Amino acid sequence: MFFYNKINLIILLLGIGIFAFFIAVVLPAESENSQEATGSSRSPDTGFLYSSQELYSIADEYGDEGRSAYIRSRFTFDIIWPLVYTFFLTSAITFFMRPVSSVRLKILNLLPAAGMLFDFLENMAASLVMFRFPSSTPVVAQITPIFTLIKWLCIYASFGLLLISLGYWVFVSSRKLVKRSK
Repeated sequence: MFFYNKINLIILLLGIGIFAFFIAVVLPAESENSQEATGSSRSPDTGFLYSSQELYSIADEYGDEGRSAYIRSRFTFDIIWPLVYTFFLTSAITFFMRPVSSVRLKILNLLPAAGMLFDFLENMAASLVMFRFPSSTPVVAQITPIFTLIKWLCIYASFGLLLISLGYWVFVSSRKLVKRSK
């Protein structure tokens, strides 16, 4: 089934290590570079809810150089980062959901991939809006916030699933240990 025969402790630890490195080192540096390049701390992909008008406002605030930097970032760093968090979440959820017997529940390990897909859609759509600005891109500008919302819902749900599956894994593992000790 999806990754269950491939994910082991080594893959899990690799996923945790790469994710931790990105959280501790790469993300803060990228945030600082982005703020410097765009002249703003606002970014459409970090918000949970925003409107197409806010997207245009951010595009205006960035200026020509800031919009170019934003687009470059979406097709460099923001391709790698979704791969990193998806690898971490998928490997961790898969590892900790091993004891689950339901095939229907086990397929939830693919939820992070849905978040990554919507992250990529958001990046493409927001980049198109930034590229075309000051011309409007009405349909794309209206669906970009929807992609962002779905991305965040999938990512938050993935972290929730990770916590639940970790708790279940600890419960099942501790029961096995208790049975062995008897």
